[in-house]
Amino acid sequence: QVQVAESGGRTVQTGDSLRLSCSVSGRTASLDTVAWFRQVPGKEREFVAATRWIGRNSFAAASVKGRFDISKDNAQNKVYLWMNNVKLEDTALYYCAATKTRDAGVSRWEYEYWGQGTQVTVSS
Repeated sequence: QVQVAESGGRTVQTGDSLRLSCSVSGRTASLDTVAWFRQVPGKEREFVAATRWIGRNSFAAASVKGRFDISKDNAQNKVYLWMNNVKLEDTALYYCAATKTRDAGVSRWEYEYWGQGTQVTVSS
């Protein structure tokens, strides 16, 4: 089994930066991809960014490309989401998710391990 836990969410203002952290524990050697998703009430859970657990490949949604970045520290078993120049529409509950599925993509259904979420609120 794998456990993931998010932290770092808070209230910020438009244009600010913040970093979300995802701690990964358990059988991490079996993982292929760790990703960030976000969700606002009444809407579908939306893919934000992902990184392969082994290697350097990563990818992000068009809506955040150029503003958000994903990185990882395998030694610390952590994945980070760096959020820059945040906008009002970035307000959401942010989830970290992990999967053993090879070459997982942007669908939430490909990820079997989920955290409880961390709230990011952007105010003007």
